[in-house]
Amino acid sequence: MRENLEQLQAAFAGHIRNPANVPPPAGIEDRRMQVYRELFFNNISQLLAGNFPVLRRLYDTAGWSQLVHEFYVEHRAKTPLFSELPQEFLRYVQEQRQGRGGDPPFLLELAHYEWVELALSLEQIDLAAIMANPEGDLLEGIPLLSPLAWSLSYRYAVHRISEDFRPAEPPAEMTHLLAYRNRADDVRFMQLNEVSQGLLALMREQPALSGRRLLMLAAEKIRHSTPEAVIESGGALLHDLRQRDVVLGTAPNM
Repeated sequence: MRENLEQLQAAFAGHIRNPANVPPPAGIEDRRMQVYRELFFNNISQLLAGNFPVLRRLYDTAGWSQLVHEFYVEHRAKTPLFSELPQEFLRYVQEQRQGRGGDPPFLLELAHYEWVELALSLEQIDLAAIMANPEGDLLEGIPLLSPLAWSLSYRYAVHRISEDFRPAEPPAEMTHLLAYRNRADDVRFMQLNEVSQGLLALMREQPALSGRRLLMLAAEKIRHSTPEAVIESGGALLHDLRQRDVVLGTAPNM
């Protein structure tokens, strides 16, 4: 009895996933199966459209339906959780759609950029529980970088892509962005320049250094002619990052 039920479930699921190539279970009229086919597909399509809104707007209705259908048929998800389905779609784009004709060349990077917002919002980290001195001296003390601040680098300017901006080739320079979640649990993005990108990288690599020392290293790394100017502007940058909750303050004295 159990084996028959499992076989029926497998046939039902196989047909729902790929009705063009997998017949429905015997004895169930097509009118009833159509209800399930539409319900399942529409739920997946709407969920992905909500999590990848820019990507969705790049396709007409038929094109989007085809993309979702191909994901639906070709990909085998490793999680039953709806909240993790966007990550499964990202895995699909990365592992199974690379170089597929008709896809925009920035498909993977745009999908990743849009997925980051959801991923950050779901991170189970309470910034209020992290010990930091919120008023500490960011130059003389050790600036404490939020674990909810992610540096991102893309070949394409993904934050600019829209229905009216669909680049066919990447620009000469990489695009560097910072995604972060603040204490109000709002996810935000900001573009990074050479100094800010280097500073954030050093904060992760050298978490025990003072802000002044980090900025000196950043100046050396880019071979800046006037390191003191980097420290002056970098101090203002650290203050701005603290205002955004990217820097939580300074590490407490132990």
